[in-house]
Amino acid sequence: MPKWILIGAVTLFAILGGAALLKKGSDASNEKKISSHQGACTPSPVLSIPVKNLHTEPSPPSAVPMTRPLLVTDDFPNIDRIFQLFSTGPSKLPIVETITYSSSVPWLKGRPAWIADYAGHHGTSRHFIARSLNGKPDYLSQKVSEGSRFNVFRSDKKIEFYLLVDVSRCKMGFYYVDLDTNERVLLKVYRVGLGKLDPKGPSGTLTPLGRFPLGERIAIYKPGMMGLYQDKRVEMVQVFGTRWIPFDQGYGLQGAPWVDTGGGQLIESKACIGAYDSDGCIRMTAADIEELFSIVITKPSYLEIVKDFRDAKLPGQEVAAPSR
Repeated sequence: MPKWILIGAVTLFAILGGAALLKKGSDASNEKKISSHQGACTPSPVLSIPVKNLHTEPSPPSAVPMTRPLLVTDDFPNIDRIFQLFSTGPSKLPIVETITYSSSVPWLKGRPAWIADYAGHHGTSRHFIARSLNGKPDYLSQKVSEGSRFNVFRSDKKIEFYLLVDVSRCKMGFYYVDLDTNERVLLKVYRVGLGKLDPKGPSGTLTPLGRFPLGERIAIYKPGMMGLYQDKRVEMVQVFGTRWIPFDQGYGLQGAPWVDTGGGQLIESKACIGAYDSDGCIRMTAADIEELFSIVITKPSYLEIVKDFRDAKLPGQEVAAPSR
C-alpha cells in the first residue's frame, strides 16, 4: 500500500506541475499578443489629438475677406489737372499747344476739316482733339469749321505718361514726364477696381506687381458689339466696359462692366470701383477710362503696380504742374 500510494502521489504532482506550466505558457503568449496589439493601435505623440479639440472646442473664426481698401491717413493728394490738357486758355499745360483751323485753299472755305489729318500730324489722338474741340468730355463729335480751336501735343516736347497703381488703396496716379527737363507732374488720381484677393500672390490680389508698357492692341466697345470671351459669344461692354488697353499677357486697363437691368437695357455697374473684384485687370469708370484712353494711346506710356505708392521709383523729379 505505501508503495502504490507513493507512486500515485508522484504521478499526481507531475500532472499538476505540467498543467501549471501549460497555463503559464498560455498566459505569457496571450500577454505578448495583447501587448503587440496595443502597441499598433496607440496613436503616436505627434498625431495624438485630444478628443475635446475635435468635438467640443469651436475652431477659430476665419478672417473676413477684404473687399474694400483699408482706410489710410497717408494718401495720394486729391488732384485733377486734366482740364489743363484740353483747355485752350492760359491755364493749359506746357506740353500742349492750341491750333486754330483755317482753310488753306479758297475752294475749301466753309468746309469741315478732317480731325484725323491733325491727329496723325501732331501725334495726338482724334479723341483728344475732339474733347478739346468740344470743350467737354465728348470724344465722338469731330466737326471742325473755320476758326475752330483745339489742342494737340507739342511736337517739340518729348513726353511719356506713367500710371502708378497703389494696390492697398485701390487708387492710380496719372503722371506725365517731360524728358527734356526731367520733371514729373501728377495730373490726376483715379479710384480703380483691382483683382480678387489672393494671399499667395505677390500683391495679395490677382493683379500682378511690376512695371509694364501699355500695349498697342487697344479696343473701343459700344453697346451691341459682340465678340468672343472665354470661347463664348458675349456683348463686350458687359465684360470690358467701353475701352480696353492691355498692359501684360491677359491683363489690361478696362471700363467697368455693364449689366442688364431687365428688358435688355444696359447700365454701367460701378460697384467694382474701389473693390477687389476682377480677375486681375484694372477697372475704371467709363468716364475715367475714356478720358485716360484719349490721352495715352499716342504716346509712350507705362504702368507701375505697387503695394504702396511711396515704394514706387518713377522717373523724373516731381514738381507742381506748371502753366504756360
